[in-house]
Amino acid sequence: MEEKFSKFIKEIRQKNNLTQKDLAKKYHVTYQAVSKWEKAKNLPDISLIKQIAKDYNMSVEEIFDGKKN
Repeated sequence: MEEKFSKFIKEIRQKNNLTQKDLAKKYHVTYQAVSKWEKAKNLPDISLIKQIAKDYNMSVEEIFDGKKN
């Protein structure tokens, strides 16, 4: 699950032409936190995952599945 999530977060970021610092600033976290998400070393808080899903017009399930339905 973490690997799919991490790859998808990176895809979302890159498709929206955002750097890790840009994404970090948007969600009030450090760029190191974003790096850890993308390397499947850590996951964001569930409230943050919900906000990411909302911001990119997808469900939490789609994020964890690693694909937009």
